[in-house]
Amino acid sequence: MSSAFWLSGLRGYRKHSKTIFGKPDFSWKKYKIAVFCDSSFWHGRGWGEKAKDVFKVRKKFWISKIERNIERDKEVSRELKKQGWEVLRFWDNAIKKDTTNCVKKISKAIQERRQI
Repeated sequence: MSSAFWLSGLRGYRKHSKTIFGKPDFSWKKYKIAVFCDSSFWHGRGWGEKAKDVFKVRKKFWISKIERNIERDKEVSRELKKQGWEVLRFWDNAIKKDTTNCVKKISKAIQERRQI
């Protein structure tokens, strides 16, 4: 995604900033925008339907792990919003399928924050 940012003129972002709660994949501190690129598998996309059928081995462990990832994502988003950040989350398949649209959403968020 970073190459798509560069091509579209988006600059000034940081990758995995350790100073921002949750270490977003990309962030713009100036505008308080945090972007997370979530893997459909590890972050539980469609988890309600998948939870019972995905794992054959160590089922309890893996279900617990992914459900904790889902809960952590919610906690991180809540905390960042409480701190005044705009949080954008994109699923991996959405990024692969339409990177341009994801970049447009981020650009729009930056434009809106510039006006504040």
